[in-house]
Amino acid sequence: MRAIIFLACCLLLVACSQDYILNKKYDIVNNNWTYADSLRFEFEIKDTTALHNLVLNVKHTTNFSYQNLYTRIHTQFPDGQRLSKPVSLELADKTGAWQGDCNSKSCTLEIPIQENTYFNQVGNYEIIVEQFMRDSIVGGIQALGLKVTATGERRK
Repeated sequence: MRAIIFLACCLLLVACSQDYILNKKYDIVNNNWTYADSLRFEFEIKDTTALHNLVLNVKHTTNFSYQNLYTRIHTQFPDGQRLSKPVSLELADKTGAWQGDCNSKSCTLEIPIQENTYFNQVGNYEIIVEQFMRDSIVGGIQALGLKVTATGERRK
């Protein structure tokens, strides 16, 4: 009986697992993210018809001084083209309550930055995330990660 339950659990995990193109996290040294500390995420796209989700994972202390975290996200395409866009990551709601999974010391929040998107070129991509706040050093950011997953859907 235990073997059947174990096998069923394994099958469920495999069926529910996501197809990660990238799942990488950077720990921020001393919880201080500086302008100079750009975070680089590299991955390869082989299928331009597949749809993908891009999700940032932010871990911050509960004494983080702001409700949001301004970032600038650069996308480097295989042909050398580069696009840049400022993105505000909302860490708290309008009342100031932290969003995500929190304990007494820290919060972890997954923030979708693009859903059901496609990459129009086959090859190696690089996404660079830099902090874009008014302060050159932002305290309280513990880690930042990026997940790129295939949705299993195709663009039409």
